[in-house]
Amino acid sequence: MMLNIRLTCQAFALLALALSQGANAAVALDRTRVIFDGGKDATSVNITNNNTQLPYLAQGWIEDEAGKKITSPLIVLPPVQRLEPGKQSQVKVQALPAVKSLPQDRETVFYFNLREIPPRSDKANTLQIALQTRIKLFYRPQAIAPSQQDLSTPWQEKLTLTRKGDLYQVNNPTPYYVTLVDARSSKDGKTVPDFEPVMVPPRGSQTLGPTAKALGTTPYLAYVNDYGARPQLAFTCSGETCNVNVQASLPSQ
Repeated sequence: MMLNIRLTCQAFALLALALSQGANAAVALDRTRVIFDGGKDATSVNITNNNTQLPYLAQGWIEDEAGKKITSPLIVLPPVQRLEPGKQSQVKVQALPAVKSLPQDRETVFYFNLREIPPRSDKANTLQIALQTRIKLFYRPQAIAPSQQDLSTPWQEKLTLTRKGDLYQVNNPTPYYVTLVDARSSKDGKTVPDFEPVMVPPRGSQTLGPTAKALGTTPYLAYVNDYGARPQLAFTCSGETCNVNVQASLPSQ
């Protein structure tokens, strides 16, 4: 019994160590999100085997918003490929004809998954972990592709806040998803307690976790843009409504 307990503890310790080193996964992506241009048939993602000694398999697939694995209207090609030590490759996200059935007046969110599969070890009593990366994939219809003016004036600046009791509600009038990853009561303040990242759907609303009192009347919210940067939006509140103060907003940090 003592031996079994000791082995179990060692296994959990190894598992915890492997998970804590997830940032050092052998197979890495070149981005933190995928924007699928609806005007194209496919988009490619670069992947790299950072292990310079061992080959790895890379397995890719798509999940819908509910986390269910799908094979339409988007698929990953090839679904599995071998990456030689220190080498790069590409994974293609291919659109199928069914993609035309998606809403064409707003984005649709999916999740792109990439799992690394290490070579089988020839050592006895070795615990191997297949690490997995999961990032958001936004299908952006051609009809709402941002113009040059949209790119110079981010659509996220159209967000508003409405006070609902003790909380703030984020209102998104745009056809794009907006992911908020930080909330502060001042430009140089710390992240307010109880804040959790939130993804606001197109033409939808979401409630922020922190109380309105914690955010005050000059909230600062950071969002993730198409390139993975985190620009900050400064809001000015009047009564129950807050609008973005463009002059006070900060670029990516």
